[in-house]
Amino acid sequence: QVQLVESGGGLVQPGGSLRLSCAASGHTFDVYKMGWFRQAPGKERELVAAITWSTGSTYDSDSVKGRFTISKENGKNTVYLQMNSLKPEDTAVYYCAAQGVASGEYDYWGQGTQVTVST
Repeated sequence: QVQLVESGGGLVQPGGSLRLSCAASGHTFDVYKMGWFRQAPGKERELVAAITWSTGSTYDSDSVKGRFTISKENGKNTVYLQMNSLKPEDTAVYYCAAQGVASGEYDYWGQGTQVTVST
């Protein structure tokens, strides 16, 4: 089992920045990839960014490309999502998730953190 705990959400004005953190614990050797998802009210959950744990290669969705950056800190088993130039449409609950080596699926999920972009 892998436990994930997110932090760093909050209220920010349009154009502002936030950094989300996701601390992983437990059987972290089972983690192949970590991702950040978000879900806004009435919308489907979408993958925002992902990072392969061993290589550091990253993926960013078109909706956040150039504004959000995913990174990791191996020694702390922590993944970050730096969010810049935030827009009201970025408002959502953001979830951290871990993809297992064997399953290839995002098996482990954090509790979510609310990000609200508003004046």
